[in-house]
Amino acid sequence: MIYRITLACLLLTVLTQQLEAASPRIVLILVDDLGWSDLGCYGHPYHRTPHIDALASQGIRFTDAYSPAPICSAARASILTGKAVPRLHFEFVTKSKPGLQKIDARVPLQSPPITLNLPLAERTIAERLRDEDYLTAFFGKWHVNQHFQGRYLAWDPKFGPQKQGFEVAVEDFGDHPYAWGKQGTPGPLPEGRFPTDSLIDSAADFLGEPHAQPFFAMVSLYHVHTPVKNRTRWLIEQYNDRIPRDAINRDQRLEYAAFVETLDHHVGTLLSAIDASGKADDTLVVFMSDNGGHPEFCSNAPLRGSKWNLYEGGIRVPLIARWPGKVTPESECHTPVIGYDLLPTFVEIAGGQTNDVDGESFASLLTSPSAELPRQLVWSFPYYHPETGYAAALDEIGINDFAVSKTRPQAALRRGNYKLLQFYEDERVELYDLDADISEQHDLSRRNPQLAEDLATQLRSTLDRMNARLAVPKP
Repeated sequence: MIYRITLACLLLTVLTQQLEAASPRIVLILVDDLGWSDLGCYGHPYHRTPHIDALASQGIRFTDAYSPAPICSAARASILTGKAVPRLHFEFVTKSKPGLQKIDARVPLQSPPITLNLPLAERTIAERLRDEDYLTAFFGKWHVNQHFQGRYLAWDPKFGPQKQGFEVAVEDFGDHPYAWGKQGTPGPLPEGRFPTDSLIDSAADFLGEPHAQPFFAMVSLYHVHTPVKNRTRWLIEQYNDRIPRDAINRDQRLEYAAFVETLDHHVGTLLSAIDASGKADDTLVVFMSDNGGHPEFCSNAPLRGSKWNLYEGGIRVPLIARWPGKVTPESECHTPVIGYDLLPTFVEIAGGQTNDVDGESFASLLTSPSAELPRQLVWSFPYYHPETGYAAALDEIGINDFAVSKTRPQAALRRGNYKLLQFYEDERVELYDLDADISEQHDLSRRNPQLAEDLATQLRSTLDRMNARLAVPKP
């Protein structure tokens, strides 16, 4: 009897090892509002991000990775489903109540009704990976359902992660200022200490535990979204000597630098848990931001624009992947990829297939970074921003102006190195060669009208095919 039990245990162990060898663990670390140039490994002159930089040195860094949207809920819905934003009809942030967007200024166009919930009919990464016998887990910021009972970011039990394929789900603000509430900022920490974060601890516990099957874990952090506040005053003092005295918005950028380094510390905790599990070699880790940086805190230069608009500063984001034995350390990929590519990529790596999404797998780029994916990327943002303060916002969207600008309804398409933006108030287009002009300062639409028209036609036909919702003239 003992022999049979021992043999059965041995067979189960061998089977588990074979399953894990064939199907890697997949960890997606999705951070909030981190700008493309915010990390040391992306060239930031004074932010210290040693753990994320080490992740990049151990794997591959994508230089031309994009968010599907310049704003949170839309980007996350697209990442989860593998579908482009205009097809999903989830183009803005969710709210507490249904209705139309209200702007505190006179504007000529009416945006579509605000989408509140990701439809349950949409199949997420988690649901598709469960089909491949994966355990699925979610930690943190969901933000694709109506704020439950009016509580900002609260999960709705009818539309939360558990209803979209995640078997393990932890809702927690951790130590982000969202959790501080009316109590205000907790007391400062001693020098050298970072805050303990319950969200990070829950995710790290899961990543470090033994599991009998491969898993997909999505760790969705609230950092570095506003409010930007720190208990690490000792970090502020250190950055006081690093940030130029004449820097615009210097006090806010001091806080932000410490916030970014705190994020890096939390990411380091997650990576340490993976390494300590003994399964790092069998784990694909992907790190990504949900959209560009906040204009009042983040230096998005050399990119133009910021979160909320479709210039590069709003949608180009850091993307890093580590997979020991598969991804060559210190590699770099310049092929454009986008957030809705993650679903088909993960499904292919897990051994499955997809043919009903807009994304394309970039699994081949992980091992062959110079490969090309001939395709086009599309964005649609048929809204105005900001909703409050629009009249006072800057009229023009610039580079490193460290102020909120007026974002008007717009769409964009990238094909090859060319990018076209369409502005719906006046039907104006702008055309840029991103290889030669990453800062989008030289509009080529008049110099090359035929290419501009070709891309505009392609953009219109793509949006039509996706049944995209547009901003329309007010009656």
